[in-house]
Amino acid sequence: MIKALRGMKDILPPLNKKFEYFLTNASRIASNYGFEFIETPVLEETSLFKRSVGESSDIVGKEMYEFVDKGGNSVCLRPEGTAGVVRSFIQNKYDRILGVKRFFYYGPMFRYERPQKGRLRQFHQFGVECFGENNPLEDVNIILMLKEILDFFGINYSLKINSLGCDKCLPPFRQRLVKFLTDIEDGLCEDCKRRIVTNPIRVFDCKNKNCQKLLLNAPRLGSSLCEECEESFNFVKNFLNDLGIEYEVDSSLVRGLDYYTKTAFEFVSNDLGAQNAVAGGGRYDKLVEFLDGKNVPGIGFAIGIERIINLINLPQAKREGYYFGALDEKEISLLYKLAVKKRKNEKVEISYTPKNLKAHLKIADKKNVKYCVIIGENELKNSKVWIKNLDTKEEALVDMEKL
Repeated sequence: MIKALRGMKDILPPLNKKFEYFLTNASRIASNYGFEFIETPVLEETSLFKRSVGESSDIVGKEMYEFVDKGGNSVCLRPEGTAGVVRSFIQNKYDRILGVKRFFYYGPMFRYERPQKGRLRQFHQFGVECFGENNPLEDVNIILMLKEILDFFGINYSLKINSLGCDKCLPPFRQRLVKFLTDIEDGLCEDCKRRIVTNPIRVFDCKNKNCQKLLLNAPRLGSSLCEECEESFNFVKNFLNDLGIEYEVDSSLVRGLDYYTKTAFEFVSNDLGAQNAVAGGGRYDKLVEFLDGKNVPGIGFAIGIERIINLINLPQAKREGYYFGALDEKEISLLYKLAVKKRKNEKVEISYTPKNLKAHLKIADKKNVKYCVIIGENELKNSKVWIKNLDTKEEALVDMEKL
């Protein structure tokens, strides 16, 4: 028997209802903030992610589904959503148009990692990206939108924020950090040793307990921010304070991707166990330019849908739509024609197999429809249908033409 690949799962009832519920309402909230839907290809050039996500990241170094296609091109299944949206933004010349563009997206992402609770090889993200707005008020706006989405679904969380600096304050800090890491290099894991050369700030993202212990006394970027970055970060903190939004400044928060600058944030939940990050994001003011676009600032976030889907409780479903059933074989054809007409305006399910009334009512109730419509020999003779409202329990005979 052929089975789904390891770390890749079907989305079946009842989980599919939660997916639909999440996507519908997250999209609605993003739209309320002025974001428009965008969809980018699942397959992209490998170089897009190597240049944007960064070769020092675990995603590029270990986890990408990368292969050579029949045309000899190096391609990969997208491991995250931002890079593809940025590529589309540049390719469609939005970077040359003055003004702010806001997009939201959702879909599958792929990373070859060890499957565990809330972490699959094919997983789904909902994300937003804003281009062309460098005001730190947009940082607050993005955090506020993400908070509103999580609040709507009743997710328990805490907010962590940090500033990753810019190309002014980051280089001198990096030199200090490299010196510190070089002195303790023998005790670091192999990944962190590699990061000393590729991107030293990423060591703070290491989950190795020994590395975490060695990094307790490492220099922190917060004390090395330039005036512009410090001013921007203070604005974000003060505005969050004014809005009454609780947060923690986490100087170890660097996110898992190389393109972040300035504000970075993460929402974590104790309800998820070890993999407790629900969602996160931040600024990437140099990414558009780095991928050969104009100098356009950007900021966004992504939510791991599988991470939170089991924490979502669906509201009580209301009965809706119709169930059509026949008592005898000879009524099936007419039943189907009536259902097709009704389906133009209503949700309609049809039973192709004749059953007794009790069996039809049982199925209609299980499908949670509001009306059960039945045709039997007497109804057929008099051009009527028997209909029952499963909410009020009212019954009636109705002319077929009026149905």
